[in-house]
Amino acid sequence: MTARTILVIGGGPAGTFAAISAKKHDPAAAVSLLTREACEPYEKPPLSKAVLLGRVAPEDALIAGPGGVAGHDVVLEMRADCSAIDRDNRAVVLADGRRMRFDALVLATGSAPREIPQLPVGMPRVHYLRTDADARSLKAALRDSRTLLVIGGGLIGLEVAASAAMLGVKVTVVEVAPRILMRVCDERTGAAVHDAHVRHEVDIRVSTALAAASLVRDDRIEVVTTLGERFAASLVVVGTGSKPDTRLGEAAGLAVDDGIVVDAQCRTTDPTILAAGDCARFPGPGGLARLENWIHAQDQGIIAGRNAAGATDTYSAVPSFWSEQYDLYIQGVGWPVADSTRVHRMLDSDRLLVFDVKEGRLAYAMGINARRDLAVARRLIERRVPIDLPALADPGRPLAALSKR
Repeated sequence: MTARTILVIGGGPAGTFAAISAKKHDPAAAVSLLTREACEPYEKPPLSKAVLLGRVAPEDALIAGPGGVAGHDVVLEMRADCSAIDRDNRAVVLADGRRMRFDALVLATGSAPREIPQLPVGMPRVHYLRTDADARSLKAALRDSRTLLVIGGGLIGLEVAASAAMLGVKVTVVEVAPRILMRVCDERTGAAVHDAHVRHEVDIRVSTALAAASLVRDDRIEVVTTLGERFAASLVVVGTGSKPDTRLGEAAGLAVDDGIVVDAQCRTTDPTILAAGDCARFPGPGGLARLENWIHAQDQGIIAGRNAAGATDTYSAVPSFWSEQYDLYIQGVGWPVADSTRVHRMLDSDRLLVFDVKEGRLAYAMGINARRDLAVARRLIERRVPIDLPALADPGRPLAALSKR
């Protein structure tokens, strides 16, 4: 029997773990990982934090470990810009004219920054943060800048704001929503993060939308808001979210709906093509869902890779995310659901826990500087343990004791 050929497109965590997992499941398979970048796949969460602060470089945190993907017997194709998928002949067409045949293909193309028309990519002194090159460019610019304007009060924008403030840069954050982290956490948790930024002299303007922006001479950008306010800064970072990179899948005729639509086994409408990570829209507890976080990309990538190599695994992991800002470690686990009962567990001044309970079971938990408790919360969610609300709210009763019910 001829060994199968598996191609994986995308050098993020979903693609890297898909390739490694495919090779582990079928050691005889020829597995290749295709990435546009000219380097080994690296972890992106540090780009807005430790990389900007000069504590690490991207090459210090390779996704596949010190030996890179080659250490897992996977072929890495760098600078591989995939231009099309030839489904009839099961081949990927590269921009340089090469054609690579496949028996199974995994799309892990990730997402791209959501661009603002007034601040387009490539505009002088405007930065979008997505890659190693983006982070290096921003890090160098911050060294020579005194002021920074961040557009967007989500996780990425606030992580950059925190890093810049720690470097001594005066930071202003502009957020269109009534509060920061509106789509990420409840009001109390958002207020705790807001207060931390204020303590570091970050100026946060909420309910404020961008109306216009212009380059003033060569040394600063001036922004005008819909309220008529004007802000001038040496640099602007745009952190207004991202959109799934579905171009290859859409052009190949795969089903696309705010992401490449897949089933519970990560298969697209073409059974030889799978998708995982930021670019995929998959069955969640409340219908089709799409997630953008590292752990989800890793976990779904593993399933997609194994299934590309012949397994029939189902993706049903409990999602989670984290963010680091100053001395705050912000973490969430589970699926937020509507009409849940919210429970706050009061801890000390720099620690916080919030739970969402639905039909007597924990559905979602979020905390600040509460990693151990959130590890227990994950087990409660996974095991669907019945929850006693007073015990959940009582900081004197260890969460671990609830898991023994």
